[in-house]
Amino acid sequence: MAEAVTAAVAIGWGMKAAGWVASPIISDLFKKASSYLGFDASEKLSELEPKILLLERVMGVVEESPYRPRLEGLYSKLKSAFYEAEEILDHVEYYRLEKKIQDDRLKSEVAGPSHRLKQIWSAVAKSSPLKDQESGMSKVKLKKKLERIEEVINDACKVLELMKLPSLSGTNQSHVVAGNTRSSACVTTSSPLSTVIGRDEDCDKIVAMLHEKDEHSQSNASSSPCYSVVGIHGIGGSGKSTLAQLVCAYEKKDSHFDLVMWVHVSQDFSVDTIFMEMFEAATGTSCPQLKNRDTLQDMLEKKLNGKRFLLVLDDVWYNIRDVMQSDNLQQILSPLKAGEAGSKILVTSRTEDALLALGAAKQRCIPLSVLDEDVFWNLLMHYALHDVPVDDHARRILGDIGKEIAKKLKGSPLAARIVGGQLRIRKNIEFWRSVRDRDLLNEMMGALWWSYHHLHEQVKRCFAYCSLFPRRHCLERDELVKLWAAEGFARCTNEGEEMEDVCQEYFDELVSASFLQLRAKENPHDEDYYLVHDLLRDLAEKAAGSDFFRIENSLTLFGKCPAVEVPPGVRHVFVKYYNKELITKEICKLDNLRTLFINSDWDGVEEEVLKYMFGRLRKLRVLNIALTEGSSLPSDVVRVPACIGQLRHLRYLAFGTGVYGFVSTRIRLVVPATLNKLYHMQVLEFVGIAEVVFTSCEDLVNLRHVVFIGDVDIPSIGRLMSLQTMSAFNVRKEPGYELKQLRNLNKLRGQLWIRGLEKVESKAEALEANLADKEGLTTLKLSWSDEASPEVQAEVVEGLCPPKDLTSLSIVGYKGPRYPSWMHDGGPKHLNCLQLYACSSKPGPELGRFLAHLRELIIWCCSWDALPDYMEQLTSLQRLEISYCKNIRSLPALPRSLESLSLTGCDEVSMSLCCMEHLTSLQRLDILACNSIRSLPTLPRSIKRFELGTSDEVLLSSCRTAGDPDWQKIKHIPYASIEDGSYTRSWVLKMGVVQDPKQKQMLIG
Repeated sequence: MAEAVTAAVAIGWGMKAAGWVASPIISDLFKKASSYLGFDASEKLSELEPKILLLERVMGVVEESPYRPRLEGLYSKLKSAFYEAEEILDHVEYYRLEKKIQDDRLKSEVAGPSHRLKQIWSAVAKSSPLKDQESGMSKVKLKKKLERIEEVINDACKVLELMKLPSLSGTNQSHVVAGNTRSSACVTTSSPLSTVIGRDEDCDKIVAMLHEKDEHSQSNASSSPCYSVVGIHGIGGSGKSTLAQLVCAYEKKDSHFDLVMWVHVSQDFSVDTIFMEMFEAATGTSCPQLKNRDTLQDMLEKKLNGKRFLLVLDDVWYNIRDVMQSDNLQQILSPLKAGEAGSKILVTSRTEDALLALGAAKQRCIPLSVLDEDVFWNLLMHYALHDVPVDDHARRILGDIGKEIAKKLKGSPLAARIVGGQLRIRKNIEFWRSVRDRDLLNEMMGALWWSYHHLHEQVKRCFAYCSLFPRRHCLERDELVKLWAAEGFARCTNEGEEMEDVCQEYFDELVSASFLQLRAKENPHDEDYYLVHDLLRDLAEKAAGSDFFRIENSLTLFGKCPAVEVPPGVRHVFVKYYNKELITKEICKLDNLRTLFINSDWDGVEEEVLKYMFGRLRKLRVLNIALTEGSSLPSDVVRVPACIGQLRHLRYLAFGTGVYGFVSTRIRLVVPATLNKLYHMQVLEFVGIAEVVFTSCEDLVNLRHVVFIGDVDIPSIGRLMSLQTMSAFNVRKEPGYELKQLRNLNKLRGQLWIRGLEKVESKAEALEANLADKEGLTTLKLSWSDEASPEVQAEVVEGLCPPKDLTSLSIVGYKGPRYPSWMHDGGPKHLNCLQLYACSSKPGPELGRFLAHLRELIIWCCSWDALPDYMEQLTSLQRLEISYCKNIRSLPALPRSLESLSLTGCDEVSMSLCCMEHLTSLQRLDILACNSIRSLPTLPRSIKRFELGTSDEVLLSSCRTAGDPDWQKIKHIPYASIEDGSYTRSWVLKMGVVQDPKQKQMLIG
């Protein structure tokens, strides 16, 4: 073995290229296992850790070797050996946990009589599946497994030593793996980047083409459609979509087209999906779920009828030999005939053939111009040094070096962004010179591959994992972090460090280096989602190798596709459409499968298939599947098969309904008691399921996250002290569901909703929840749903003092005579959101004194007769919402910081008593369903949106904006009619300040 170690040291560290293989779970589990295994097994395991370290080095060398094609067999054996070593230790850890749980249960029963103790020992002995008291498997079997791994490592080292591979000992050196990789520039929305450099001339040229008449577009005028096609083509990452975004943004401001639509097409597109996206782009609303293409096409034609439109088809792929693809492209165009003459289609593609196939004239196929050398250099320097504090002398030197680096990037804007981001992190001259002098940037993919090698080893593995999902798949940060942790990617270096925090750092590094890019938001309140650009996606697939496999065509919207053959060595599989035959005949043959996503939008997995899967896929760590929801169910109850208890490696289990985004009101999921045997479990997720019923789960000692939308009650949850995420807790008056179950769950973070507080009967009982020690909580909701004694409610809420760093607090159904003392002393110090729902107790006059940081105050259905005193002291308040508070008759003086004021269903509010002219920050005012409002105040000039909806008459004679024209002079207001100074019944009036002088002149009479 010494010779093998020497060979590996001579070869050097190769993990810079094969970071995905550095699984920290090996060392973590070894540390736990070595202290309790029997002598023989412990001795053999003590030899395993350095061999795994050697294995990582050897695999890195093979990955980067120019002889890689000749070493594929060896490389495959090394990977298998690594995975098997990981699974052995995982197996040993499972039995360690089982033994500890059984010992702890036994200790809790020790206080009983001696005959009872004998019964317990006998029961434990019968129920325990341990083959060996220490390791859980026979020592002979364990010895053979370890010897086989050792043999593979030794053989690999001998082969590599004979090949005399060059040293890779330089820590920053990496070989560029060139290749003709397929790439594309994927942008999913019409929103442009914050900075676009060097494309103004191209933008002007395309806009001119879009606005000109169509005499050059078709040779046969009698048969020509109402539209013509303009196209942009160029290599992936050259900026086609960015240029199209720039054009689209211009046209949205201009009035040439009645309608501007943006649709991303991509390589594997569905005609039906494109029709649905067109409909949503044309209407701004979600398209109904239809299973008839003709109906969908008719609806789309009606929306386009008589309108001059601009349709952007982004990222169109075309294979001249694929007749079906050509037919599908023509079908996409079929509804567009209903538009007005002069309509245009702007297409981006990598090939000119795609543009011609869609009907573009040759002169309107625009090759994307290469950026001028100086312009491209400016682009690189923008990403590298914009707003970076560097002295002028160093900036000049870095600029000169940057010019030489820019020449090697071959004019790729995406490469400029990626490499510029790496240069931005390291602003020293020596590093920039080392980049300039390396022969790494001679090709575009080489530049991206070079940037990939500068990532942390574990970050590389996380990035490669992103290739599991389809292109354009929206990635959510918390979901990725949980998945990476479940797969064992987190390398925790500090004691007490949470694996989620480590994976969060990995995620942040990928975002910082532009390997993950924030998706542009259509609405500022949308969730943050991230995308992998298609050029980088090619890189991720290259890094992932043969371990990942996606099945995206097992089912189309209107029929099934031919069977798919899955490579036998795959370990991570994503299935876009559920197909029973595919799962049972192909997927269930993958003995080594670790990850399975069945992400069907339509049909879901039946119980019988679940049972078949659980019996065969024993090595799964992540399972995320859609359940059947609909008329095909024999009942509303879905029972998870008991054989799920065989998946002893499982860490991430997610069930959802078969229709994406739909919350079922029918499915009741029953989870068997055998789930309690999955000691490694970290994440349980139930999205879109009405109710989840647990039998037992108190032994899931590693459970960290319970995610659900619906009703989920977990018995004896207080034993799960690793728990971090639990959206809601329902208090019951029965053992295992008391409020005291929260006492020791001090790792909880994020949000927590405590429901059923009417069942808590004293302050002492409330104190047992120990909320103040849950420092990770940021959002807390306290809810009473039934009537309880107001005095008891006051005592209970007094005992529910939250942690000091809480930022959002909601109180629902509180009827107590006073609010808790901790709201002004000893409670949250930086609360910025307070929501009160259906509360009868009015906050005292001290509200404005202790909520100095409050930014949002939302009051719904409260029986107050007035708002709290001293509202003007809430100097940080930006949003105030009052809804269905029927007794409030007037508004007090409000703080000048207020930006949004909303009144809904508040009858007889005397707006004239609320002086608004001093609210110089107010931008939005909504008054909806407020009866008997007879007049409106003078509004501040800062107002940008005013929405009024009422079922009674409102006099507008006094409604003016300070210094602006009388709003009654504004004409052509949609859906409103102003007659004789009164506002017509049952209409909604929406007004906005017009910034464009030309448009303002059109509106003012």
